[in-house]
Amino acid sequence: MMSRIRQQMAKEDKGFTLIELLVVMIIIGILAAIAIPIFMNQRKKAEDSAAKADVSTLGKEIATWFVDNTTMPTVAGGGGDDYTIEGKSVGNSSANVELVGVTGTDSTDWCVAVKNDSGDKTTGDEGGVSYSAENGMQVGVACS
Repeated sequence: MMSRIRQQMAKEDKGFTLIELLVVMIIIGILAAIAIPIFMNQRKKAEDSAAKADVSTLGKEIATWFVDNTTMPTVAGGGGDDYTIEGKSVGNSSANVELVGVTGTDSTDWCVAVKNDSGDKTTGDEGGVSYSAENGMQVGVACS
């Protein structure tokens, strides 16, 4: 009896078959085909969030400016440089976010807009993202 068991153990192969390896490779390929587009979509959403955060910061700083002042401030920065209002730093700019412009004349009629061409909904083609005294933040709407 023991001799038969030893003979049986000696005959057994101890590796994976080609079919088993192919099945594993196919499963990994299917998972990668699903995961890569989802990852790329998440990256664009993160770029959109960066543009929204930047325009929100600028909008709130401009609104704060009008608490003590009556003239439209000079706003500069973007593209990785600090945002400035009248030469004073008001926050960091996200890497791909560009300041499109600031319009308006007084505390009730102003608008600031940025764009992020690496994003999905905040690109220049889509209108970027704006923050105004009248409407707050709007995605895909440029300052008029």
